[in-house]
Amino acid sequence: MNRDLSSPIPWRRSLRASQARRAKRARRRRNAVRGRAGVTLAVAVFSVAAAGALAQDAATPLAPGVQSTDTVRALQQKLGVSADGVYGPKTRAAVKRFQRAHGLTANGVAGPQTLAALGVSAAPKAKEADDSSAAASSGDAAATLQRIAQCESGGNPSAVSADGTYRGKYQFDRETWRALGGSGDPADAPEAEQDRIAAALLAQRGTAPWPVCG
Repeated sequence: MNRDLSSPIPWRRSLRASQARRAKRARRRRNAVRGRAGVTLAVAVFSVAAAGALAQDAATPLAPGVQSTDTVRALQQKLGVSADGVYGPKTRAAVKRFQRAHGLTANGVAGPQTLAALGVSAAPKAKEADDSSAAASSGDAAATLQRIAQCESGGNPSAVSADGTYRGKYQFDRETWRALGGSGDPADAPEAEQDRIAAALLAQRGTAPWPVCG
């Protein structure tokens, strides 16, 4: 068979076939990329969904209505579950069982009614913490006053300064003494009364009234 090499028809056919092959390969590559992207997207969506599910099932540190981990521990002890202070799925399930058994709304939330039925305070340690803070503050004030008294008068309730201006254990002047409710001569007042007024002065003004010994 003789070909007319001068004719452009065979060349055009070859060009179209080559272009068709290139287009087919390009489509395959695009499909492959889309497939990989689809798999990646599916994995990402699944991961997000799984994370959300885990977050819902994960232990939460506190439940609505519960004020502290100490309350959670007290609640868990009452319910007979591990008292780890974490309001997680096991604790919620135990709360629901208790609520159903006692005619309460079984929602797993340890609200005021549930806590009251369990005999648990919303903040069982709060008062103890306040008492501890008050005791610490009181102890600090007592130590400060003891130091001031020792410095000002050697702890002597009857001490009087050389010029007679400052009197008693904490070396009050008469004006300050009267302003805080004292009467008569500070150096003649009972030591307990001097301690009381000195404590009131310390609470009001800190150690400023004793610039040298404060």
